[in-house]
Amino acid sequence: MTHNLITGTGSALPATRVANDDLASRLDTSDSWIRERTGIRARRIADPATTTADLATEAAARALEAAGLEAGAIDLVVLATATPDLTFPATAARVQARLGITRGAAFDIAAVCSGFIYALAVADSLLKAGQGSRALVIGAETFSRLLDWDDRATAVLFGDGAGAVVLETRAAVPGETPRGILASRLHADGRHEGLLYVDGGPGTTGTVGKLRMAGRDVFRHAVHNLTSVVDEILAEAQLGVEAIDWIIPHQANLRIIEATAKKLGFPMAKVIVTVDEHANTSAASVPLALDVAVRDGRIRPGQLCLLEAMGGGFTWGALLLRM
Repeated sequence: MTHNLITGTGSALPATRVANDDLASRLDTSDSWIRERTGIRARRIADPATTTADLATEAAARALEAAGLEAGAIDLVVLATATPDLTFPATAARVQARLGITRGAAFDIAAVCSGFIYALAVADSLLKAGQGSRALVIGAETFSRLLDWDDRATAVLFGDGAGAVVLETRAAVPGETPRGILASRLHADGRHEGLLYVDGGPGTTGTVGKLRMAGRDVFRHAVHNLTSVVDEILAEAQLGVEAIDWIIPHQANLRIIEATAKKLGFPMAKVIVTVDEHANTSAASVPLALDVAVRDGRIRPGQLCLLEAMGGGFTWGALLLRM
C-alpha cells in the first residue's frame, strides 16, 4: 500500500505590509474596529508588477527546497487561485515553465478560499491513479486586486500571498502508523452564490469586477459547514476530535475560527492562526499557515493534522493527513 505524503512546504508574501492604521487613513475604520471584528492586524499587498505566478513560483521553489527535490522531479502541478494572471494559459502552466518542469500535467482549480483543499484532494487522487509520483500543490492569490477599496466591510479583510506543498507517493512501512493523506471531503452549494461573489470578471461580463459579501450570512454558513465536514472526516477515519494534533483552518476571520473550534470542542491552543498578520489570502491561506507552523516547529512528523476551508460558491472541504 502507498500513501501520498507532504515532504516539503513553502510560502511567499509580498514585501509591502499594510497595517490597520494604514487603512484607517483612507477608510472610515480603525485598528481597534478591525481587530475586534476580525482578529486582523495587518496584511501583505502585492505591488502592481507582482503577479500571482510570481508568488506561486517563489512558494513552490521553497517547498521543493524543503523536500530536497529538483523541479524536474515533479510530475504534476495543481494551482488553486481565484486571481489567475490571464484567462489562459493556466497560472499553473506559467509556474511549471518558470520552474523548468517539462513533463506531466499543470492546471488551475477555481474554488476560491477552499481551493487549496480541493487542489490537494485532486492531486492525491491523481497520484493514486498512477498519474505520477510527485506533485506540487499551490494556493496563490493577488486578492487585493478584487477589492473595492471604498468598502470598509471587505477591504480590511483580504491580503495577497502564496503557499505550496510537495506531495510524494511513498510505500507504507509494515508495522508503522500510515502517514500522508488519510481522508478528504469536498462540497459545494451554488444556491448561495449571491452571498459571496465578484460582480464581474474575464468571462462573459468582460468587466473587472469587485468582491461583494453578505458578512453575517457567510459567517453563519461557514461555522455550520466547516463543523459538519470535519465531523464527516472524523467519522470516516473513525477518530474523535481529541485525536487531532492540529487544525489548520482557512484564515478568513478569527471569529469564524474560534466559533468553529468551540462547536467542535477543540482547544484554540491547537489551532494554527495566522490571520492576524496575513488576513484572508483565499486559496493561499491554508498552505501559508501550514508552512508557518512547520517551519516554527509546532507541526512535526507523525502528527495528525486537519485542514479545512470554506469559500464563495459556496465551496467547502476538509482533509486529514499525518505529517
